[in-house]
Amino acid sequence: MSTDSPGSITFPAVPEPDEEARQQAAARQRELTKPAGSLGRLEELGVWVAARQGVCPPQPFQRARVVVFAGDHGVAEHGVSAYPPDVTGQMVQNFLTGGAAVNVLAANAGASVRVVDMAVNGDTPAPVSGHKVRRSSGSIDREDALTHDEALAAVRAGQAVADEEIDSGADLLVAGDMGIGNTTPAAVLISALTSTEPVAVVGRGTGIDDRAWMRKTAAIRDALRRARKVLHDPIALLRTAAGADIAAQAGFLAQAAVRRTPVLLDGVVVGAAALVAEELAPGARQWWLAGHRSAEPAASLVLEHLDLEPVLDLRMRLGEGSGALTALPVVNAAVRLLAEMATFDEAGVGGGPAAEEAVGQPSAAQL
Repeated sequence: MSTDSPGSITFPAVPEPDEEARQQAAARQRELTKPAGSLGRLEELGVWVAARQGVCPPQPFQRARVVVFAGDHGVAEHGVSAYPPDVTGQMVQNFLTGGAAVNVLAANAGASVRVVDMAVNGDTPAPVSGHKVRRSSGSIDREDALTHDEALAAVRAGQAVADEEIDSGADLLVAGDMGIGNTTPAAVLISALTSTEPVAVVGRGTGIDDRAWMRKTAAIRDALRRARKVLHDPIALLRTAAGADIAAQAGFLAQAAVRRTPVLLDGVVVGAAALVAEELAPGARQWWLAGHRSAEPAASLVLEHLDLEPVLDLRMRLGEGSGALTALPVVNAAVRLLAEMATFDEAGVGGGPAAEEAVGQPSAAQL
C-alpha cells in the first residue's frame, strides 16, 4: 500500500500482465489436439489466466477467496427495495453460518468466504467488524453517503483486506456485496461514470414493484444531480453517492490489480465499484475477468465501459459474489484444458500447425 497524506489516497502504477506468458499460452493452444479455435472462449480464458499468473502452462486456482462487503444504505429507508433494511444484518449472520447462496457456490467452486462489515446498521462479531466505518451510509438522494474521512477509511480498508488475503495465499479474489438498497447507489455511480440517463440504469434489484421502481428512479435522479458535481474526483464521488461497502470494494479491486492478483467480478454493485476502482488505479481492469452478465440493466453498461466480456449469462441478479463463483469452475476448466491436454506431437496425432501450414504447399518434386 502506498503512503498518502491524511486527506488523500494514491495507488501505485498498475503492472501489465505478462506478455511473454500470453504469447506462449496462445502458441500452446495452437499445438493442442483439437482444431484451432474449436474450444471457443475457453481457449481465450486459458490464455488470459496464463498472462496473469505469468507462467505457461497456467495452474487452476487453488485458493480463491470471496470477500463479501456488507453495509446498509440510508436510501433503503425510503422504499427503494422489496426488503426492509434489517435484512442486511440477518444475511450477514446467514453467511457466517453457511446458509447463503455464496456459501454453497463457494463450496462448489473450491473457494472460501470472508464477510467484512463496513456499514451494517447493527452489531456484528468482532472478526467481521474490524474494518467497520460507520452504521449505515447516508441517504444519497438528500445527503452525502459518507464524510471525506470515512470515504478514505473505507477505500483503505478495501486495500488492507486485499493485502490480507493476498499475503495469506489467495491466488484469485472475488468481491461480493450485501446491503439492502445497494443497487441504488450502484446505479448512481454507473449513470454518472458512463454518462447514462437514470431511467436506463434502474433495475428491479430485489424484485421491486412499479411503485418502488418509481421511487428508486427518483432517488437515483436526485442523487445523480449531486454526484455529477464531483464526477472527476473518485473519492468525492464515493463520499457523495456510494457508501462504505462500495468504497471498500473499489479499494479492494484496485489493490488486487496493484498486487498482480486476478479478480473475478460479480454483478452490478461490484461493477459500480469497479468503475471507480479504474478511476483510482488506471489499468486495473486488465486484472479483472467478468464472471457473468447480471440481469440488472446497468451491468451491461459496466461491461461495455470496461471492455469486458462475461464468462456466463444466466440472468442472475443476486449479488453476494454468486455469479463470479458460478463462473469459477468454467475458468478452471479452461486452465486445465490449456495445461493438461496433449499436444499433437505428444499424442502422436497427425495434423497440427505444421501439417496445416503444409497443406496447399508444392512438394519438392514440383519445385
